[in-house]
Amino acid sequence: MPIVTSKEMMKKAYDGGYAVGAFNVNNMEIIQGITQAAKETNSPLILQVSAGARKYASHTYLMKLIEAAVIETDLPICLHLDHGDSFELCKSCIDGGFTSVMIDGSHLSFEENIKLTKRVVEYAHDNGVVVEGELGRLAGVEDDVKVSDEDAFYTRPDEVEEFVTRTGVDSLAIAIGTSHGAYKFKPGQKPKLRFDILEEVGRRLPNFPIVLHGASSVVPEYVKMINENGGKMPDAIGIPEDMLRQAAKMAVCKINIDSDLRLAMTATIRKYLAEHPEHFDPRQYLRPARENIVELVKHKIINVLGCEGKA
Repeated sequence: MPIVTSKEMMKKAYDGGYAVGAFNVNNMEIIQGITQAAKETNSPLILQVSAGARKYASHTYLMKLIEAAVIETDLPICLHLDHGDSFELCKSCIDGGFTSVMIDGSHLSFEENIKLTKRVVEYAHDNGVVVEGELGRLAGVEDDVKVSDEDAFYTRPDEVEEFVTRTGVDSLAIAIGTSHGAYKFKPGQKPKLRFDILEEVGRRLPNFPIVLHGASSVVPEYVKMINENGGKMPDAIGIPEDMLRQAAKMAVCKINIDSDLRLAMTATIRKYLAEHPEHFDPRQYLRPARENIVELVKHKIINVLGCEGKA
């Protein structure tokens, strides 16, 4: 089975009241862990690559690893560029075999966002690739995405119809209260997703797939493991999983998860090396880290996304 676009899986997710997981990948073990979990649960899958990950691992290595994952699992896997910030970056990924790209013009004015997004859509569609746009800005820090609380703002529902119509995007990322990175909310703050905005967006864009970024839950177990083994992570609160499940039952068809994967891998490696300081073979600590990625992703698929058995 070749790498596929997300178009068909998004349609099925919308009709079925579930979401497809979009998991960020950076290296072989993370790809193996995610795809093994998807295979064990027979789930559709979006593997997404940020500009930072592409610089770190290189386009060619990531492409070959994902092609290997398709061969190993025989699952429908979409390869997506996460937070493309320029036409040139999106074009490079399209030309290099990606089946989906995101163009993030949310930092621009409404008109400039439309202009940039439309240009990417036209090139992508000519090459059989789908495009995700964004309206609204999420706060937080993750890879090259850095948005202060002061610069963040919710998506305005009265803009979505015009944006989608004029750009021709295939899906739309919106801001309803999620946040990039592991430090989403301080202790004492109560996470809140604006389901009123999501509901209104869904009303204005019927049968149209909506995307949530910044949807990691910041698993306390992994934060504790990191801090017990030499780390210095402050307490943080992520997005409650019941809120994400509710969003997946509405118009949200794609939920992005990155920070939880990083936490799971780093926590496992720190714990292993603390307990086995004499070990130096990377396979010895990367194997349990990969196993924890498998369990984390299976949990997300079954309890958050609801896409088990939907491949």
